[in-house]
Amino acid sequence: MQRVAAIHCALCHSLQPAMFHITLLEPEIPPNTGNIIRLCANTGCQLHLIEPLGFVLDDKRLRRAGLDYHEFADLQVHADWASCLASVQPQRVFALSTKGTRNFADVSFQPGDMFLFGPESRGLPATLRESLPAEQVLRIPMRTDSRSLNLSNSAAILVYEAWRQQGFAGAS
Repeated sequence: MQRVAAIHCALCHSLQPAMFHITLLEPEIPPNTGNIIRLCANTGCQLHLIEPLGFVLDDKRLRRAGLDYHEFADLQVHADWASCLASVQPQRVFALSTKGTRNFADVSFQPGDMFLFGPESRGLPATLRESLPAEQVLRIPMRTDSRSLNLSNSAAILVYEAWRQQGFAGAS
């Protein structure tokens, strides 16, 4: 049986479809997820967390990072990747990985796209990454001597570029 727990926005997200879907596979660090909750509340993205989570959703570190934005974010928790896909049914999935070969800035994003991020300590599993077309595994450029960017920073970079391409629809 599919298990989906949902925490829905108190105001606007239930009235309009999400611009984009941010999906975190097995997130480990509460402040990163808290920052992404705040990002989703401010951009109209829907957040999907895929279990197991490295924290409980009422973790005070998670709440501190998200400040008072939790009530304005649309969040769903899924038991696994397959149930997340079945629930959301995105037209396109883009994975972000240091192993990606396509620059994220070279993509024309569309409303409804899903952005998939792996666990902070190890990134996306190769099997999941390789199940997507290579042109949908994206990379954020970095200096050659850098290992990776912070998860919440990466999510913000990708979401704001995708939203910019949509003319910041819905922004004030």
